[in-house]
Amino acid sequence: MEDDTMKHILEKAEVLIEALPYIQRFNRKIIVVKYGGSAMLDENLKRQVIEDVTLLKLVGFKPIIVHGGGKDISKWVEKSGMEPEFINGLRKTDAATMEIAEMVLNRVNKSLVQKVQVLGVNAVGISGKDGGLLKVEKKYSDGKDIGYVGEITEVNPKVLYDLLEKDFLPIVCPIGMDDKFDTYNINADDAACAIARAMKAEKLAFLTDIEGVYKDPSDKASLISELPIAEAKKLIAGGNIGGGMLPKLNNCIDAMENGVSRVHILDGRIPHCLLLEIFTNKGIGTAILGEKEERYYHES
Repeated sequence: MEDDTMKHILEKAEVLIEALPYIQRFNRKIIVVKYGGSAMLDENLKRQVIEDVTLLKLVGFKPIIVHGGGKDISKWVEKSGMEPEFINGLRKTDAATMEIAEMVLNRVNKSLVQKVQVLGVNAVGISGKDGGLLKVEKKYSDGKDIGYVGEITEVNPKVLYDLLEKDFLPIVCPIGMDDKFDTYNINADDAACAIARAMKAEKLAFLTDIEGVYKDPSDKASLISELPIAEAKKLIAGGNIGGGMLPKLNNCIDAMENGVSRVHILDGRIPHCLLLEIFTNKGIGTAILGEKEERYYHES
């Protein structure tokens, strides 16, 4: 056997050995993956994300996918002759837009189920309406009425526990109901965090369009690999975090203060980002750690 071939084989073996302690530690543990951003628009990236989650399932994790679909919703709203409207970054959702949003999100949901099934794993797609999973109340944006947008008030995770127990991979779209059983659209980040809290998930992973959390957003070399929750709060208080990362990081802190052990913020545009973050020593994004969580990666 040629030296280059043997070296390539040994490198593959080293990758598997590096992954072993993570597989052992997180075997049979729940991981919630919030799937959104550009990774939902590119078919190759979509396939790779589903391959990652399916592999996690096959090596003993209990993954749950919570997905968005905002760009698809906007596309279909425009096709219907309406103009998408946003207030403080939140989609204004009248009755007609809500109907389109539910249709689009269910379409996305079943397409993800199909991609998982192709890989030989049984998946079930549900919305927050199924089994009373996500109960909401009307959400306002700085006192402004934004229509059928819901704030989660209660999570009933029984349907998810039942699906995991029966060895299914649950895929959840963020639609919920209020006390009057009216339908509401929910921010997918909020839905993923609420589900992770209710399930006491070991991990919550966000697939985003940025590399992770930076000490200095203008310096790409300042990416933080591991961020203890106390340091995350200092970054927020110091005004270092802004834009779309601020609500995301606040969501992460809230999830960790309510039972989630570790949160990962990943660039979903990187092929197989989930596997690289979870199964390698340094990872590629930012892992946010609870106060008692040990660091995996130490700079030499």
